[in-house]
Amino acid sequence: MSRRLIKPLSLFLGVLLFVFGFLKFFQPISGWFDIQIQQSHLPHESILAGKLTEMLTGCLFLLPWAWRSLTAKRREQILLFTCSILVAQMAVAIYVHLQPQVPASVLPLGIKPPVIPAFVLLLDLLTAFAVWKERRAEKSYEMPTQ
Repeated sequence: MSRRLIKPLSLFLGVLLFVFGFLKFFQPISGWFDIQIQQSHLPHESILAGKLTEMLTGCLFLLPWAWRSLTAKRREQILLFTCSILVAQMAVAIYVHLQPQVPASVLPLGIKPPVIPAFVLLLDLLTAFAVWKERRAEKSYEMPTQ
């Protein structure tokens, strides 16, 4: 079952992150994102870094499926690395949602509780677990039996 989950989850996360990272360069989303970062007392550099790393993470989720010559091991390494980046990004997103100075009006769908970042984090952890489980299964096939 885990093998069937990996590709659709990583493709979904890749498209989602790339698109929303890209949209953060345009109004009104750009203005909302700027306010989120400023009101969270994060460094000003976090604005550009957040936009670019979100798009980069999206590309990294898509890379293993676009680059067909990758070995299964390399694909799994890229996906696990990407999942770890997304954990950090969603931790920051949850932090931003929980800041009392950040108004709900500048958050996705106007929802103050960190429902969306928590859902993306859940999908990310499901992807990471499925990849990790797949790696363990492959390693058990490689180990010689005595």
